[in-house]
Amino acid sequence: MDRAAKRELIDTLHGELKSTGVVVVAHNTGMVAAQSADFRKRVKEAGGSVRVAKNTLAKLAFKDTDADKLTDLMKGPTILAFSKDPIAAAKAAVTYAKGNDKLVILGGAMGKTILDANGVKALADMPSLDELRAKIIGLLNAPATKIARTVKEPGAKLARVIQAKASQG
Repeated sequence: MDRAAKRELIDTLHGELKSTGVVVVAHNTGMVAAQSADFRKRVKEAGGSVRVAKNTLAKLAFKDTDADKLTDLMKGPTILAFSKDPIAAAKAAVTYAKGNDKLVILGGAMGKTILDANGVKALADMPSLDELRAKIIGLLNAPATKIARTVKEPGAKLARVIQAKASQG
């Protein structure tokens, strides 16, 4: 790889890291191409992306980002998973690591917060942003539904009483 290509890779990775919600760093020792492709597919389906770069280039890309402290984890064969959604990449990486012992979560970053492996696993256990939005909408709709049911109920009771009297005679 020549200098220009390295500089372009660093700039691209730096831009992606600046605009991301979460970064997960993992060791991918012994993963074959099919496993790596499966991992990339799962992270992409979750709304994230995966990058593999030389550690020296990744360290340069981490400079001046919120995750610049992750350079300490960049030893050995590493893989980076990141997404704009603060939960998606962590959830996909942890789920894949449970089924594949060749992917070992080292840590990550969510904004300026640096996470260890247990922090990433705890983050993965949280509901995603879409799930939280759905719960909030459900909570907001519940009182309106109860009010509508309460207002409608006296009229329905009166209709049942009239129907019962009409059937009797």
